[in-house]
Amino acid sequence: MSKQTEKIKELVAKREQARLGGGEKAIEKQHERGKYTARERIDMLVDEGSFEEYDMFKLHRCHNFGMEKKQYLGDGVVAGSATVDGRLVYVYTQDFTVNGGSLSETMSQKICKIMDMAMTMGAPVICMNDSGGARIQEGICALAGYGEIFERNILASGVIPQISAILGPCAGGAVYSPALTDFTLMMENTSYMFLTGPKVVKSVTGEDVDSENLGGASVHATKSGVTHFTAKTEEEAMEMIKKLLSYIPSNNTEEAPRVECTDPINRMEDSLNEILPDDPNKAYDMYKVISAITDNGNFFEIQPKFAKNIITGFARFNGQSVGIVANQPSAYAGVLDVNASRKGARFVRFCDAFNIPIVSLVDVPGFLPGTGQEYNAVILHGAQLLYAYGEATVPKITINLRKSYGGSHIVMGCKQLRSDLNFACLRQRLQ
Repeated sequence: MSKQTEKIKELVAKREQARLGGGEKAIEKQHERGKYTARERIDMLVDEGSFEEYDMFKLHRCHNFGMEKKQYLGDGVVAGSATVDGRLVYVYTQDFTVNGGSLSETMSQKICKIMDMAMTMGAPVICMNDSGGARIQEGICALAGYGEIFERNILASGVIPQISAILGPCAGGAVYSPALTDFTLMMENTSYMFLTGPKVVKSVTGEDVDSENLGGASVHATKSGVTHFTAKTEEEAMEMIKKLLSYIPSNNTEEAPRVECTDPINRMEDSLNEILPDDPNKAYDMYKVISAITDNGNFFEIQPKFAKNIITGFARFNGQSVGIVANQPSAYAGVLDVNASRKGARFVRFCDAFNIPIVSLVDVPGFLPGTGQEYNAVILHGAQLLYAYGEATVPKITINLRKSYGGSHIVMGCKQLRSDLNFACLRQRLQ
C-alpha cells in the first residue's frame, strides 16, 4: 500500500470520526431527547448533496480543567455552505453532543468565518442554536467569541438575511445573536431562551418558575415577541425556513425571487364587497381580505401569535414578493398599541432593507389609551412605526379599507410619509 493510499484512508477515517460528533452514545442521548443531530438538521434543510463543510477537523486549544481530554473533531459546531432550492446559503449548527454545544474560542472562529463568507458572497446565513452557552473552562476567551459573533450580526444587518432556529437551550449571552438576526424560530416544548435561568431568578427575585414558563416558545411567541415562528417538529421548522427564504432576496442589492403566477392579476374579487360591513364599529376578519387579493390566496405570516391586532407577512402579487401590513379589526378592533407598533415597524424596516414592496391594508380606530400604554412608551414605539414608513424607499401602496383616525392614520403609511399610491374604499372614513 502506497503512502498516498494510506493518507487517503486516514482522511476518510477522520471524516467518519468527525461526523460522529461527541460519539454514538451522545448521539443516542440526543435522539432520546427527541432532537436531531447537527448534521441531520442540515441534511433536512439543504438540497441533497449540496453541503460543503468547512473546518471539519478543527480542535479547541483549551488545556485547563481537564479539557485537553475532551477533544472532538469539529469542536461542537458544524459549519459550511450549501444550496436551498438552488440558492446559495451559509449555515452553521451547534452540536449538543460535543460538550453540550458550549461555545469555545475555536467554535466562534468557525462561525465568524461562515458569516464573513456569507457577507462576501451576498448570501443568507442560517444559524441553528442548541447550546449550553459559553464554555466556562475558557472564561473570557469564550465571551470574546460571542462578542465577535455579535459584531458580525450587526455588520450583516440589512445587508444579508439572517435566520436563527432555536432547537434546544439558548441562555445567557447566547440569546443576543438570535435577537440581532432578522427572523427567529423556536421549537415548542424543547427550546427556550432567557438571559437568566430559573435558579438565578429564584435566588434573586424569589419567583418560582420553570424553563418553559420563563423562556419557552409559547412565551416568546405570544408575550415578548422575541420569536417570529414556532414549530412542533424539526421537520416543520426546516420547511418554514425554506418557505421564508422563497420570499426574500439573497442580499440587499437583489430582488426577491419571482415565481410563475397562475392566478390572473386582473381577476375581479366580488367577495370583498361582502367582507367589509357598513357599520364602522362592526368587526371582520382581515385574513379574508388578504386571501382574496393575493396570488392563490397564499400568505406567509410573520409573528402570527404576537400582537394580533396587526398582521404582518409575505405574499405575492403576479408572482412578485411583497410585504403586507394590515390592521386586524377582529382583534382589539385593530387598535395600535406598543406591541403592534414595534411588530409593524420591524417588519417594514426589513422590507425596506431588502427591496420588498409594502402593501398596507388600513382599518384603524386609533391608539390604545391608558396608563399601561403610556408608561410603556407607546409614544416612542408609535414613532418607530412612523419612522419606518417615512424612511422606507421601496414601493409603498396604502389602501384605506374603512376607517383611519387621528395619529394612527398618520403612522400607517399615509401619503405624507411618501406612500406612492393611496387608495380609499367608497365607505372609508377619515377624521
